[in-house]
Amino acid sequence: VQLQAFGGGLVLAGDSLRLSCEVSGFTLDYYVIGWFRQAPGKEREGVSFISVSDGGSYYADSVKGRFTISRDATKNTVYLQMNSLKAEDTAIYYCATGPLSTIVAGTADYWGQGTQVTVSS
Repeated sequence: VQLQAFGGGLVLAGDSLRLSCEVSGFTLDYYVIGWFRQAPGKEREGVSFISVSDGGSYYADSVKGRFTISRDATKNTVYLQMNSLKAEDTAIYYCATGPLSTIVAGTADYWGQGTQVTVSS
C-alpha cells in the first residue's frame, strides 16, 4: 500500500485548504484512512479518519465543525477539507492507514509523506 499526500500550503487564519491522499495498492475493508498531524515540539495527533467499509468518520475535538473528511472510492482518494483554519492547526499532516485499533493507538500500518500546513495569524 502506498499513500501520497497533496495540498498543504501557507494560508491566513480563517482560510481554507483541502488535503488529498491518493491510495494505491490493496486496502483491507477493516482499515480506516485519514490524517495525523505533528506540530513542532508536540506529540503526533490523530486528526480525522474515515472507514474504508462504511464511510464512518472520526474527528479530533480540536477540528470538529471545521474539518470534513470524505472519500472518492473511484479515485482511491481521501480528502480533508479544512475550513476556518487557526494558527494552532499549523503542523505537518501525514496521511495514514491501518486497522482502527492501530489508529486509535496513535500509529498506522502505512504512511504517506507529510505535507506542511502553515496558518499565519
